Amino acid sequence: MRKIPALMTMSAILLALLAGCSAGTLSPGASPSSTGGKPLVVGIVQLTDNESFTDMREGFIERMRELGYTEERMTFDCRDAGNDMATLNTLCQSLLDEKVDLLVPLVTSAAQAAVNLESDIPIVFISVTDPVTAGLMSSKEKPDKNATGTSNLVPVNLLFDLAAELTPGVKTYGILYNAGLINSMLTVKKAEAYLDSIGAKYIERVITSSAEVQQAAQDLADQADAIYVPIDSTVLAAMPQVAEVAKEAKVPVYGSAPSMVSYGALATVSVSERETGRQSADLADKYFKGTPISEIPVISVDAYLTIINKTTAGAIGVEIPEDLSKTATLIGE
Repeated sequence: MRKIPALMTMSAILLALLAGCSAGTLSPGASPSSTGGKPLVVGIVQLTDNESFTDMREGFIERMRELGYTEERMTFDCRDAGNDMATLNTLCQSLLDEKVDLLVPLVTSAAQAAVNLESDIPIVFISVTDPVTAGLMSSKEKPDKNATGTSNLVPVNLLFDLAAELTPGVKTYGILYNAGLINSMLTVKKAEAYLDSIGAKYIERVITSSAEVQQAAQDLADQADAIYVPIDSTVLAAMPQVAEVAKEAKVPVYGSAPSMVSYGALATVSVSERETGRQSADLADKYFKGTPISEIPVISVDAYLTIINKTTAGAIGVEIPEDLSKTATLIGE
């Protein structure tokens, strides 16, 4: 997996380019056929570096190349904020000041930072849980703030149904999340409502930084039968620690992203992050071919994946039912 360089100063952050991306200049709104030989420039911005964001970004670039936007026709200026919100805002402003042709923010935090700047440069975001609740538009069908993109919201019952099949003895779930992230709060509320509806118990630990995650996970592992992690980039940054704590306690972790399972969670039902990036590229293609952003509805990605970590299952004593072994994606030994 390609890694984003560590950024030590603000000037370095503003100039940082991810592997596979290159910068360029072009007046906003130009189309590939009207650039006089100059390539279109797409700015891609993300809050932090993790496996999920890498898959989204690479899926987007991969699909744009497939659609005919070769290196001669389009370049990508990719920037990472080093998990700092102030830097994220600065990066968005910098890309807009440089007049990129399209700004592509990854997930809710970056999309909000971009839209709040109220630029006339169009935005196609990748993987925002609920763009209306996040304030990115009034309607997913008719975007009204010069931004559209993809939504990654998965019905929470699918994950808890999987949990009931894999670990039927679970009576109390521990929910670990950052209440400062709107996407996390949204999925937690849906999880709470569903667990209430089936009479399941749950306890919660709220964190504000990745440094707090390990202790919170330990508390939940001591008190709950399973841990649920919603769509939450703060917890994701410390997911290996969560997985290790839970493994020692023989407690399953159910995550909301494929990368969480890669880091050691037991299982997930989530959307394909690479496919989410690819579908955002399809929306960008519509814009570059002349469709106004206001006429490009948000896509709710429904390419659901069931992924189970065999190594984790073996370590905590969970037997994977034969039918799941045939239908789910199994990773690990």
